[in-house]
Amino acid sequence: MQNITIAIDGFSSCGKSTLAKALAHKLNYKYIDTGAMYRAVTLYAIRHQWIDTEKNINETALIQALSEIELGFVNNPETHHSDITLNGENVEQEIRLMPVSSVVSKVSTIKEVREKMVALQRQMGKRKGVVMDGRDIGTNVFPKAELKLFMTADPEVRARRRADEYSSKGQYFSLDDIKHNLQQRDQEDLNRKENPLIKADDAVVLDNSDLSREQQLEFVLKLVSDLLLIRREPPLH
Repeated sequence: MQNITIAIDGFSSCGKSTLAKALAHKLNYKYIDTGAMYRAVTLYAIRHQWIDTEKNINETALIQALSEIELGFVNNPETHHSDITLNGENVEQEIRLMPVSSVVSKVSTIKEVREKMVALQRQMGKRKGVVMDGRDIGTNVFPKAELKLFMTADPEVRARRRADEYSSKGQYFSLDDIKHNLQQRDQEDLNRKENPLIKADDAVVLDNSDLSREQQLEFVLKLVSDLLLIRREPPLH
């Protein structure tokens, strides 16, 4: 079977990573969580106190330190998924906490940060057989990806999903606070100068507000199957 590149873009808390992981497992593809990469850079900045309580970022210091930031992915034997490493340290759990979530979109607007992350992402996915999710995968990182998805969901559904994610980790926030955080991230993602969140013209829209994980996976696997079937058919003469 010929390997392809699957690019999944969309809003925060739409289940992009959950679907991408399931797809990669089912297809025996490599999964790359690009959002985790930006979160790891954000964590690095937080640890060096380059982000203050008002969420102002010392961009100059962060840009100068980009060459010192090494990111990678390691297999987690318990989850069977890849965890991100920051300079050799597994930071998968720490990057999911609210301090990182509340400012990661601002960090991701920095041109130099995006340039470094995109270069790394293209290197990781150059051999195809990859599922990559983020905000600009189908429009910027892999504009020639064979299958592009754009995921969305009702804001209320997204907020409840994020609340469930936090509570599963022992973190509790009001639904209003979570909604506000998601709205802020949406605005920052949609309006940033460098590669904003937009739907690629050839992307398939997947609104999963009322779909189970199994239904989403089945839907996309059918898209993959149909695409591979078309690619195997001989050209008409």
